[in-house]
Amino acid sequence: MSVREDPEAEPVRPTAEDPLAAAGSELIGGPAGRRALLGTSWWTPVRIVAIAAIGMFALGMVQKMPCYDGGWFYGATAQYTHACYSDIPHLYNGRGFAIDLVPYFDRIPDSVSGGMQYLEYPVLTGLFMEVASWLTPHSGSIQDREQIYWLVNAGMLMICTAVIAVCVARTHRRRPWDALLVALAPAFALTATINWDLLAVALTAAALLMWSRSRPLAAGVLLGLATAAKLYPGLLLGAVLVLCLRAGRMRTFWTATGGAVAAWLVVNLPVMITTQGGGLHIREGWKTFYTFSQERPVDFGSLWLIISQRTGNPLEDVNTYGTLLMVLACIGVAALALCAPRRPRLAQLSFLVVAAFVLTNKVYSPQYVLWLIPLAALARPRWRDFLVWQACEVMYFLGIWMYLAYTGSGDQHRGLPAEGYQLAIAVHLLGTLYLCALIIRDALVPERDPVRKDGADDPGGGVLDRAPDAFVLGRARRASRYDGAALVDWGVHRE
Repeated sequence: MSVREDPEAEPVRPTAEDPLAAAGSELIGGPAGRRALLGTSWWTPVRIVAIAAIGMFALGMVQKMPCYDGGWFYGATAQYTHACYSDIPHLYNGRGFAIDLVPYFDRIPDSVSGGMQYLEYPVLTGLFMEVASWLTPHSGSIQDREQIYWLVNAGMLMICTAVIAVCVARTHRRRPWDALLVALAPAFALTATINWDLLAVALTAAALLMWSRSRPLAAGVLLGLATAAKLYPGLLLGAVLVLCLRAGRMRTFWTATGGAVAAWLVVNLPVMITTQGGGLHIREGWKTFYTFSQERPVDFGSLWLIISQRTGNPLEDVNTYGTLLMVLACIGVAALALCAPRRPRLAQLSFLVVAAFVLTNKVYSPQYVLWLIPLAALARPRWRDFLVWQACEVMYFLGIWMYLAYTGSGDQHRGLPAEGYQLAIAVHLLGTLYLCALIIRDALVPERDPVRKDGADDPGGGVLDRAPDAFVLGRARRASRYDGAALVDWGVHRE
């Protein structure tokens, strides 16, 4: 029996196939031997990955200590020079949680919010923030309460981190160690408590796990919930669409999409609809996230900011430019899915479509890297390439805070000037494009795909794994390997 056909085959050891992993393992005694007994004790790969992820998350909390002890509250630029900024403590008071306002229903006084009338986050994220406020004591100084609010949110986000690590470790049954890329990612630890993105990332990781287990309805429901927390998970349905089209499994796609739409509506409808004025109306508080996203000008971290700063043009039509580029990128991803010599894996297309959104969007907050990290670990599980990309993201993480320190220090100009920040943005863009290029190459040359080297097809593909093609375009359609919709076995078989 071949390795790929045996569901009980032992996990793939990264030290046996990844030179950088093998070299790094020397710190703990070197690569595991062929006769090593793995998974026979409490220390299973999934538990080790989860503990490593929690440990790195805790180190990220320690990195925020200079701000916790005062940087969030004293000094104009201390939270930037120490690179420990977080939205969480500032929005506790700034979005009315400190005075018990109900998100989306109660208007925030301008004296509190600085002009933002309602919470500008999707509904499920708003609920997450509200639950954390319930767990925060409503007595004591505002500084003490903001500190506790950050700690409460950090505890809840740590649970999300553990969920992400476990889901990624279980998505590819024989490759649990790939999740160490998530657990040990430096950008993950640095950005985990800046905002509330980990809620959507955890729901998305759980959706991918359910899809890998051939449970499209559960995957769709989780994607719908994730989209109710952040918009980007909805993009994964586009990847599912083209893959199901190629495999002739459109019923599966509609099952997942129906679950996603139903879950999104269940969460949003109670907040979206109001009966004020004798009829049904869309609540202003619910619309704030969407109107704010639409009206927001060119902002930090984007390609458009470089162009705007270099030319002096505010790019008032940036929504049109960004949408056009995103549409072109999605057409390219669809073409790759339908024309590649072998149907790409779901993780590959998911990374590409979310990366396209990141690259074309008019803003790139440093925590957005969290969206891509689990997808990168599943799409391209190679330590060298992953760490090259992570180094670029860490440079951007430092660059944005040093730029804000520069702009906030007045005539002293302590930090990174605009030209330096533009370079940091360019490094982030190039790092992401580098990983995209490798994933595209893996899709076009499946023999180069690390996941397929042992003869696997798409271990995270669920019903698509080893499914024959029904609809292909271009050279793939004419290739003899698809005569009779036959499946190509990549890699080698070990008897």
